[in-house]
Amino acid sequence: MPAIRPEIRWFHSFDLGDGETIEGIKPLHILRQEADLILGPDLTGKTVLDIGAWDGFFSFEAERRGAARVVATDHFSWSGDGWADRRGFDYVHQRLGSRVEAIDADIHELPNLNLGQFDIVLFLGVFYHLKDPYVGLETAARMSQDQLVVETATALAREKLPAMRLYAPGELGDDPTNFWAPNIPALKLMLSNFGFRHTAFTTPSRSRHHPLNSKILPPSAEATHRTIAHAWRKEKTAPPSV
Repeated sequence: MPAIRPEIRWFHSFDLGDGETIEGIKPLHILRQEADLILGPDLTGKTVLDIGAWDGFFSFEAERRGAARVVATDHFSWSGDGWADRRGFDYVHQRLGSRVEAIDADIHELPNLNLGQFDIVLFLGVFYHLKDPYVGLETAARMSQDQLVVETATALAREKLPAMRLYAPGELGDDPTNFWAPNIPALKLMLSNFGFRHTAFTTPSRSRHHPLNSKILPPSAEATHRTIAHAWRKEKTAPPSV
């Protein structure tokens, strides 16, 4: 039976082929550029865990780029506690004939599910939603046998000491579930503490050098940026080129 497209508010955008496209909050051309930065062109034979998958763009993209196994997990966005649910993921999964495994689980449950470790763990847009982001990032790190990719809001760009900014409810993105934004020294120290020997940071999205934004904006001590962090336990491999 053909999948019936749900009438939902989509976050991710998709091109499903056969002329069907889905316009979500995040445009498809930005998602594709981010996927190039986050995943690279070829994941042949790799195992990938996508924590906080939501509509699943990066899960399905990892599969498209050759990953041997992809596990997508979410709970908050799939349970209906927020403004989203799992219908979008399930619809795209069926339309693509995907083999991505879907597990509805909170991040703190993952180590107890006997999933094993993965070559690459994606932790995209999750860090700042956690009340205890240090423990959450540590949990994500435990699931990775080599590479961890973190995409998060970052702040305090001029502070050289490791630090994080705490936001009042609704202050960051008008979303009361946003709590913390680290600066890059804090993120780098946490990743080092969790056993990652090599790290690379893609320039924050509002800076003049970010590959997703050619617009030049002046630096601001108060600004919140977006940062993509790659961390490796073993050898540093592409992506990114920074």
